[in-house]
Amino acid sequence: MASHLDLEEQEQLDQIKSFWTRWGNLITAVVTLVLVCFAAWNGWNYWHQRQATQAAVLFDTFEEASKQGDLALLARSLSDLQDQFPRTTLTAQAALIAAKTYFDKEKFSEAEKPLQWVVDHASDKAYVALASLRLSALAIERKDLAKARSLVEGKSAPEGFQPLFDDRLGDIALIEGKHEEAKTRFTSAYKGMDESTEYRRLIEIKLGTLGVDIASPEFKK
Repeated sequence: MASHLDLEEQEQLDQIKSFWTRWGNLITAVVTLVLVCFAAWNGWNYWHQRQATQAAVLFDTFEEASKQGDLALLARSLSDLQDQFPRTTLTAQAALIAAKTYFDKEKFSEAEKPLQWVVDHASDKAYVALASLRLSALAIERKDLAKARSLVEGKSAPEGFQPLFDDRLGDIALIEGKHEEAKTRFTSAYKGMDESTEYRRLIEIKLGTLGVDIASPEFKK
């Protein structure tokens, strides 16, 4: 009886050995790959969370500098954010806040730099579109209409921004004396905005100054 069991055990051992000889390397490789991927995923999550935490600390410093009007500290903390965490949402937000801070203090050339940084580096298309619109407004202030136009014309606007781009292009066309283009741009902006948007009323006024009646059947086509 013992001999019979020994033979069965030996046969099972031989089958296991044969299986591992055939498939052992593949199984080991798959298990190793799974473990490596799991470790990499955990490492990436840890790194991402650590980056977000460090960026938040710097952003707090930046935000306080903005509130206090400390432009030297604001510039340093923004530079640190841009150097260390260029792809985070917080850095793009900080750049937009910095631009407004400079603008409010009538430091227009300083305001352009963080806006241009957002256009060149931000991963969020909405932030890029917003920075482009603000840069365009600054270019209009400098009477650089070609620059103002290039920032918003022919761009792929994220959802909700195309009417704002059209409105800005209408403003530029109006300054240039291109009234028909201005009508077309303002009409596109007006029709592209939600009816509940308060800004739509301002575009209606612009159209009215150009002799466009939004209540007319022709306009509603």
